[in-house]
Amino acid sequence: MFGGEPPNRYPIDFVASAGPSLGVEWELALVDKQTRDLSNSAAEFFAHVDPADRHRVHKELLRNTIELVTGICQTTGEAMADLADALTLVRGIGDEIGVDLFGAGTHPFAQWSAQRLTEGHRYEELMERTQWWGRQMLIWGVHVHVGITHRDKVFPILTALLTYYPHLLALSASSPMWSGQDTGYASNRAMMFQQLPTAGLPFQFERWSEFEAFAGDQFKTGIIDQLNEIRWDVRPAPQHGTIEVRICDGVSNLTELSALVALTHCLVVDLDRRLEAGEQLPHLAPWLVQENKWRAARYGLDAIIIQDSAANERLVTDDLADILERLAPIAVELGCVDELARVADIPRRGASYQRQRKVFASTGSAKDVVAALVAELGSTAGLG
Repeated sequence: MFGGEPPNRYPIDFVASAGPSLGVEWELALVDKQTRDLSNSAAEFFAHVDPADRHRVHKELLRNTIELVTGICQTTGEAMADLADALTLVRGIGDEIGVDLFGAGTHPFAQWSAQRLTEGHRYEELMERTQWWGRQMLIWGVHVHVGITHRDKVFPILTALLTYYPHLLALSASSPMWSGQDTGYASNRAMMFQQLPTAGLPFQFERWSEFEAFAGDQFKTGIIDQLNEIRWDVRPAPQHGTIEVRICDGVSNLTELSALVALTHCLVVDLDRRLEAGEQLPHLAPWLVQENKWRAARYGLDAIIIQDSAANERLVTDDLADILERLAPIAVELGCVDELARVADIPRRGASYQRQRKVFASTGSAKDVVAALVAELGSTAGLG
């Protein structure tokens, strides 16, 4: 790709994982118990968090948001137990200060102009640079980290994982409404977030050195000051020794979250094993990946996706059924058979974007949509 050593190459150490470890970051919004609007109460919320629990609950860009973070886990079940404990903790704090917790990619009717920024130079600088688009980022997602044993595996696996982008987005899509209107998209969040200058689909590099050259250019030109300001939908997390999958919309319950985490874990491990076996991993041209992202964001579980480099197409749910069958042995090995089986339940019961539209069609009230999402998160297991 480059002739000789790139002039701005930035050496990046990859702290390799010993195996396919797992970590999950789950963004949740704070909503007022009475009005159901977003509540800029994170400062008050964190004043109630015991310092011993600060590693489990993090601040985010806006004061209406908290993030639950697991430790380094080995199984989906372990990660879900970690998050369930954290959820119990934060729900109690929410009750103390008069807010409920809400999981979705967007809020149905909140206005971006009413939201307040978390104090901190990094966030203020982001807003100064990105202006109107940055202030629009009233969105929430889920990030799943999977451990990788060597940096040379990262980009082959990352590129292959993009062929499954539409499956993960369609299953998790939970952001059909924006500022009181139905956008016509299953995931408006996916379309919004890519407007930031370092967000969106990753480049399909072949070698780690290409990533280092890219990062060097980003640092030299002032596009980023820290490596984690590269906000791709799927990105390396060198300090953790993982691939971080950031495709999914916010999730409203632990049941669906466990399914999406298990699917992500199995997909990455399956690709890792196939790469070690010398198999040529699946690959889609960037323009096909981009089209698949748009189709999944627009149509959700009704998307007709592009399957392969020959541009063959198939309904995403039909393709998903074959994927789940192929991943079954991996799920046994990773101890997530039950959680992976829940993936097939999502199309049967309806994804979050479909459930939200059903509530709105029945009641005509965006407040009722929020109430339904709060209720899903309020039960111990989410959806049965």
